[in-house]
Amino acid sequence: MKRTRTLRTNRAFTLVELMIVIVIIGVFAAILYPKFMGAPDDARRTKAKLDIKTIESALKMYKIDNGSYPNTDQGLMALIKKPETAPVPKRWREGGYLEGDSVPKDPWGNPYYYTSPAQEGKDYELVSYGSDGEVGGTGKNGDISSADLSKE
Repeated sequence: MKRTRTLRTNRAFTLVELMIVIVIIGVFAAILYPKFMGAPDDARRTKAKLDIKTIESALKMYKIDNGSYPNTDQGLMALIKKPETAPVPKRWREGGYLEGDSVPKDPWGNPYYYTSPAQEGKDYELVSYGSDGEVGGTGKNGDISSADLSKE
């Protein structure tokens, strides 16, 4: 009886093969990283737009009840607490027009800026200064304005 001997070869990855795999993973990471890192900024911009729409709805309810929008001095606090400065609303809704006891901040933690009357004959303008918190800017740092949203 003849016995055949089988050689068992341990096949392991060579250094070159490991380097190729690492390079491929690096290329995928370089491609996907910017896409996923931009997602939080897009989500914050979308949240700011939704907040502005919600505040606009509260402003419209305020106007229906009181005949005019709060002026710039009264600001958005007029949606939370009855203004005591002129023009004092006559039919201010008990409990206010927004939930909570403070005006919401934008997704970057900055206040929304309210002006009434606004430029270009608009009744009001509501603005988030975006991620940089400063007037102007472009892209992710760009302002988000109720005037721009009404055009969309």
